[in-house]
Amino acid sequence: MKTQPTSNRMYGIIVLYEMQTDFLKKALDGIDDADAQKRLDTKANHISWITGSVVSGRYYLAKSFGVDASSSTGELFKDNKGIVDNATYPTLAEFKKDWDKISPLLQEALTNATEEKLNEKIEMPGMEMTLFDMISFTSYREANCIGQIALWRRLLGYAAMNYM
Repeated sequence: MKTQPTSNRMYGIIVLYEMQTDFLKKALDGIDDADAQKRLDTKANHISWITGSVVSGRYYLAKSFGVDASSSTGELFKDNKGIVDNATYPTLAEFKKDWDKISPLLQEALTNATEEKLNEKIEMPGMEMTLFDMISFTSYREANCIGQIALWRRLLGYAAMNYM
């Protein structure tokens, strides 16, 4: 961990955040852009959509901290939009560029989050939660999505994800 967080509650979250920041790029390593948009005759979300939704999630969370940054690939993911059949998604390089842009900004915000900030209420359609709850959910979801990409790697004939 680069810096001790202001809130002790954030320690584990930030450890996971740093790991997942690296793991997403490792999961995408070597995947061809055409393969990233294959659904293999299923209705499953493809690698491009999964990646874009994770990137979009970090930008959304950053806005909760007042970080003024926008993704160059965000329109297909606006308002938590699901996968769009027959859409051409951005390249993995574009997603990685957005990921590299938002990740340090959000990490700084997470590290400096006060208890008061973490306890702020967030209203979403049909539910209310604290910002800390949203951060926790986002961390869980990122790990889940990275695992999905790791599975897609194997289904598409790529070597297993390298964690090192």
